[in-house]
Amino acid sequence: MSPLDVLEQRCAAVTAQDADAFADLFAPDGVIELPFAGPDVPDRIEGREAIRVFARAAMSALRVDVLRTLAVHRTEDPEVVVAETLAKGVGRGDAFEGRSVQLFRIRDGRILLFRDYTGPLRKPA
Repeated sequence: MSPLDVLEQRCAAVTAQDADAFADLFAPDGVIELPFAGPDVPDRIEGREAIRVFARAAMSALRVDVLRTLAVHRTEDPEVVVAETLAKGVGRGDAFEGRSVQLFRIRDGRILLFRDYTGPLRKPA
């Protein structure tokens, strides 16, 4: 499975609210880093099972109806891609949209690293 296939499956899992499918995209020792996520969200989640627990909690708090990849940038390292994304959904009863720049390291069809630089969530225009 190519990195782009993995990104497509990730979008499908997130919009389907399928935390297990999302977590299963990660290597057993996969990592999520969320450097700008805010005080109530961990900066780093290590391991597929911890990612599964985190994804279940996140998906119970936020519903992402649209997760669109706006652009994908390949790097000199074939395992690393950078995606620009737009998410739209509902959290705490309010509609939101937000943009992110996301860095992925994907090897053998599994995510080793997902680093998400999420901007502030805003009310849709």
